[in-house]
Amino acid sequence: MRRSWQFISTVLGIIFRHPVTGTTIIPILPDGRIVLIKRSDSGKWGLPGGIIDWGEDIPHAADRELKEETGLKLTKIRQLRGVYSDPERDPRIHSISILLEVEAQGELKAADKLEVLQVKAFSKDELPLGDLSHDHDRQLQDYLNDAVTIA
Repeated sequence: MRRSWQFISTVLGIIFRHPVTGTTIIPILPDGRIVLIKRSDSGKWGLPGGIIDWGEDIPHAADRELKEETGLKLTKIRQLRGVYSDPERDPRIHSISILLEVEAQGELKAADKLEVLQVKAFSKDELPLGDLSHDHDRQLQDYLNDAVTIA
């Protein structure tokens, strides 16, 4: 009994005292446009992404989240663009986000209708910068400035 309680306490401590790791994706279509999602929780545009599931690696999490939130298929991971860990970056929970630039193809259609209101591709000049969800303004601005960021 004591050993079980120690295990449960340890797991709960890990879950509630440590940041959650996720991936944020900059999906680039063959024509060069960048895909954003309009989030249902805030009504703001942002980059697709989400939490890496237990037993899942980063490439699989990125592919899964991209499909769920945009309908697109990840065809190639181009580059790691940054790691963002500011405790204030996500208003819901302290999370660490691994930013990936990827090539993607397919039809823009969110499978996750609870999280995503709309999916849209933007040219770099049309990006709705200035009021994106989470810290996605910073992530996209770093990307557009060709910076690889650890923050």
